[in-house]
Amino acid sequence: MIALRRIDHVGLRVADLDGAAARWAAQFGLTEVERRADRIRLACDDEPYALELIAGTPLGLDHVAYELAAGCSLEQARAHLLDAGAPLAPGSPGAPPAPGAPGGRDQEPALHTTDPDGFGVELLPFRPPADSRPAHARPAANPAPGHPRKLGHVNFLTADLPAQLAFYTATLGMAVTDWLGDGGVWLHINADHHVMALIAQPAPPAPHFHHLAFDVVDIGALRVALDHLGRHGRWLAWGPTRHGVGGNIAAYVRIPEENCLVELYCDMEVLERGHVPRHWPDDRHASNTWGQLPPRSYFRFDAAAIASEAASLEALGIPLAPLSPDKETP
Repeated sequence: MIALRRIDHVGLRVADLDGAAARWAAQFGLTEVERRADRIRLACDDEPYALELIAGTPLGLDHVAYELAAGCSLEQARAHLLDAGAPLAPGSPGAPPAPGAPGGRDQEPALHTTDPDGFGVELLPFRPPADSRPAHARPAANPAPGHPRKLGHVNFLTADLPAQLAFYTATLGMAVTDWLGDGGVWLHINADHHVMALIAQPAPPAPHFHHLAFDVVDIGALRVALDHLGRHGRWLAWGPTRHGVGGNIAAYVRIPEENCLVELYCDMEVLERGHVPRHWPDDRHASNTWGQLPPRSYFRFDAAAIASEAASLEALGIPLAPLSPDKETP
């Protein structure tokens, strides 16, 4: 058996560990909670941590981590992964230790595997919260005002949607929330509308980690955060939008340094018990009930797309050249 409780953190490989940690703290209101020789961990509020910055290359996603539910042990999850044929990476219980790390990659109990697109997945044991009251009633942990409430979800571009969907449902136990035509699927593990979305895209640009998403309390907090990011030279790849699928009010901030986007969102749909997956037509209304579809640059991470987006060239009527079929260049 396997059962997940929540998304735990996202691990990103960065070029400058100290610089990246300072940047994520100053721009997104995260607080450093742990520092090691090769990684720095930052939290939104009083969770253990939401973002793990790791010194290394290639830049971008290293792994997404999930916490197991209270009734699912690491040993049960390990047996399930092995039965499903998922590879166990060095450092996982029952797998060979990583070189130079006899007790595991981080000297912590965790399972490490990869999904069919080659992205890292980490499973952590259930950790009961120190205080089970809602966040507004707990003592303050993050000294920064206006910080995100939590890490909420991730999104991937994939060239093999069926394989990715099978892995995250059958192997990791997620459930389908909604379909967008035949090319997009949203998955949940608790009452939040989604913890992950998978969007089918041609290769290139897929497979690619698209974004991690931070939940903010309301649209007023979103406005304050976007004003703050604008003063730091950030720009929106898309938004603000009101998604049909998921219902969340969202804005997507380009992060070229880590080869991804960050979504800031609020007001996501809360699922009822026994939710039945819905099928949405792939149209403008499903993506943005307020207006425009995203620019084509939103789905790309090459230098030409980023430059086009930064200068709003698509909005000025200057089309973005298509990628060549064999590499991420126009």
